[in-house]
Amino acid sequence: MKILFDQGTPVPLRAHLAGHTVDTAYELGWSSFRNSQLLKAAEEAGYDLLVTTDQNLRYQQNLRERKLAVLVLLSTSWPRVRVHVRAIAQVIDTMQPGDYAEFIIE
Repeated sequence: MKILFDQGTPVPLRAHLAGHTVDTAYELGWSSFRNSQLLKAAEEAGYDLLVTTDQNLRYQQNLRERKLAVLVLLSTSWPRVRVHVRAIAQVIDTMQPGDYAEFIIE
């Protein structure tokens, strides 16, 4: 699966997603894109999944027509996310085009 990390997604998570190709918006020069631009660019570049920490994305964008899946991590803190890397990877492995999911991190 080709995965794009939005700004705020802890980059160390990448190392725990074996078998997937992971890029960041920053690496691609897309860090200044608004959500609508980022979603469009990601789809045009063939990404299957956007991982973001933007909890307002689903309220700001119409995700129903999207080809790529969206996973929202409800924390930007790597120490908090690190505890859940296996569960996050399992969620990612099951996501299909157009899916939307939120991963609650306690």
